[in-house]
Amino acid sequence: MSRQAQAAVLFLIGGALLHASFTDLYLRYVKAGLRPLLLVAGVVLIVAAVATVWYELRRPRVVKGQAAERESEHDDGHGHAHREPRIAWLLALPILALILVAPPALGSYSAMRTGTALQKPWGFADLPAGDPVRMSLVDYAGRAAYDEGRSIRDRQVKITGFVALDRGGTPYLVRMALNCCAADGQPVKVGLAGKTPPVLQPDTWLEVTGTYTGKRTKDPVNDGVIPFIKVTKATPVPAPRDPYDEGGG
Repeated sequence: MSRQAQAAVLFLIGGALLHASFTDLYLRYVKAGLRPLLLVAGVVLIVAAVATVWYELRRPRVVKGQAAERESEHDDGHGHAHREPRIAWLLALPILALILVAPPALGSYSAMRTGTALQKPWGFADLPAGDPVRMSLVDYAGRAAYDEGRSIRDRQVKITGFVALDRGGTPYLVRMALNCCAADGQPVKVGLAGKTPPVLQPDTWLEVTGTYTGKRTKDPVNDGVIPFIKVTKATPVPAPRDPYDEGGG
């Protein structure tokens, strides 16, 4: 590709990164904490594109003439110089897709085909007073699986996640945990027992109020621990702004 074409592609990539970073689109790809790095990367790419165009416009005419002579040396014998194939512009299509199409967040299909990512926490923070206590699904799962429910045994809790069903129809409430980006997303699952809604659709987001139960099972994918919650109330809610964010449940 020519320098002008390279500058155009750099500008498109930088613009796509800035567009995703200034909207919620970037949350479909990476953790919220990586937003500053995306902004910096977008600015650097746009500056590089502008610098490339500026350099091309400022080049001395002699240099441009020499470039034209080199191009004529590659003439095909019919008065036509060889040029870069136009198919190279297809590289811009993924960039346009990034701008125009928002991919769906990881959901029940991925969750039920990936083993639980629940790990034993280093410790458990004190919970605020009052019932029900709102907590993240991951926090509840950790306390239920590795603390025998000591801190939540006599409490009502409220957690949020999306519904996933196993092959036997057992419902789970799930949140996807990210280390870096959606490509490494892994589920944390909590089984639903008690007063579950009669009809549950996969990928429906629910706010569940319930109590600790000692019931648990093993994830068939990796034998990880999946604790349960005894549901007393389940309310459909809209999908959160950040489907991977566990800060606020």
